[in-house]
Amino acid sequence: MAKALIVYATITGNNQMVADILADQLDELGVDAVETEMSQTDPSDFQDYDICIVCVYTYDEGALPEEGMDFFEDLADTDLTGKYYTVLGSGDTYYGKFYNVAVDKFDKQFASTGAKLATDCLKIELEPDEYDIMNIAKVAKEISTKL
Repeated sequence: MAKALIVYATITGNNQMVADILADQLDELGVDAVETEMSQTDPSDFQDYDICIVCVYTYDEGALPEEGMDFFEDLADTDLTGKYYTVLGSGDTYYGKFYNVAVDKFDKQFASTGAKLATDCLKIELEPDEYDIMNIAKVAKEISTKL
């Protein structure tokens, strides 16, 4: 059975909700999904999984989550060749050009690890609604077909 590790950072609970929805969708598709908080995880943990997923928020005007800075920096030194990844993030369009830029930063960081993008990264406005849940299900489906 394929295995996925979903690492999330959240203040409002929105990204944990995204991670929960994605984990449930992946489980339904036969992918064993495990969730963990970013502050309690090392990027090397991804080496034990087939798919590496980050759910992250963007703080203020484009900043990465404070609790995720070490994780982000250590990710650059992690060899994930042969793995797949994707990044999801809940954010607020109030911040304009800074809307969910942490998703883009993690996407670039993952690309430097040798991992392959499993499906397009997904940006969600605030708390996931029904439309977002459908998009998360689509992400899960695309991930499952890669494995």
